[in-house]
Amino acid sequence: MKYVIIGNSAAAVGCIEGIRQKDEFGQITVISSEKYHTYSRPLISYLLCGKTDIEKMKYRAADFYEKNKCKCLFGVSVVKINKDEKTVTLSDGETIPYDKLLVATGSHPFIPTMRGLESVKNKFTFMSLDDALSLEKALNKNSHVLIIGAGLIGLKCAEGIYGRCKSITVVDLADKVMPSVLDCESSAIVKKHIEEKGIKFILSDSVDEFKDGSAILKSGKKVDFDIVVVAVGVRPNTSLISDCGGEVRRGIAVDDTCKTTLDDIYAAGDCTESHDITTDSYKILALLPNAYMQGETAGINMAGGNKSFTNAVPMNSIGFFGLHIITAGSYEGEEYVVSDGKNYKKLITKDGLLKGYILVGDVIRAGIYTSLIREQMKLDSLDFESLKKNPSMTAMNESYRKLKLSGISQS
Repeated sequence: MKYVIIGNSAAAVGCIEGIRQKDEFGQITVISSEKYHTYSRPLISYLLCGKTDIEKMKYRAADFYEKNKCKCLFGVSVVKINKDEKTVTLSDGETIPYDKLLVATGSHPFIPTMRGLESVKNKFTFMSLDDALSLEKALNKNSHVLIIGAGLIGLKCAEGIYGRCKSITVVDLADKVMPSVLDCESSAIVKKHIEEKGIKFILSDSVDEFKDGSAILKSGKKVDFDIVVVAVGVRPNTSLISDCGGEVRRGIAVDDTCKTTLDDIYAAGDCTESHDITTDSYKILALLPNAYMQGETAGINMAGGNKSFTNAVPMNSIGFFGLHIITAGSYEGEEYVVSDGKNYKKLITKDGLLKGYILVGDVIRAGIYTSLIREQMKLDSLDFESLKKNPSMTAMNESYRKLKLSGISQS
């Protein structure tokens, strides 16, 4: 059996390990436009601030490909899937045959239209190891850095370059930081914590024009800079599937086995849509654990196994300058909120289920809340009043505790 995997991040790793659970000898070919061993993308900010190095960023051990009998083609891209011939065409003209194919192409930075951006010499995005290394080369102690975007990527960039430049200014059209995952009160706590490091925010504003080393904002404000980082958001890489007739919505459409609408072609990770069980809707969940689980599911099924991935949940676990943040699920429902100005907890319940939460500061045992959401446990079967105040296994029913202690998931 010939397996071909396009991509080399979490979904690809999951696929390799899924295949090897069922097929020890099939030929696995990994094709990646990047030239690096698989690495953890969330760690690129820690590379810049010196908390890790490239070796420690590896998502799997150095001998991972060798142990799993993988042939790796790095620094080359797939430009076309030939579904009828069951081959992929590479950017260097080579053609690779497959019996089963995984598309794990991830996403790319979204660059909004901003007048004069093309004239900015030192402009960067912040998604890949190459992005981080290029930005690092341009930085110096006198650099004034302008970051466009106060979401997760923009704020992690700010943390990564903090102390390596003269000033950091973050501009965002939204009226709060991390607007897609935080509410107003939790966002204010995070913003204040980051501002205490000397990082400046300009919110509810956007760049109208770049001119002569300055960004002229829609409000008329002027921000001088030497370096611009665009961190507005990402878009899924779906064209390989759409170009050969596969169904693409906002992301590549896959079923519970992670198969696309095309024969023998699967997809996983940030390029796909997942079924969010908290809203019963399909959406892009650009999350490393989700990507891995999708990839593993695809790999097992590609190798003749039988596995479904049916309990995807939006989740973010992040920290800025020692302040920890974990969010999960949806925020529509009845709210339970506790806040002291530094620590914040919001639990959202609906239809007798925990649907989502926001935790800032004290995030100990957040995994219990996540399990309640992912496994859709009825709240009347446990002591939820105690769990609101103190997430503990003692508040769970006996059968659940036995399952967890035995390492078996209810899902």
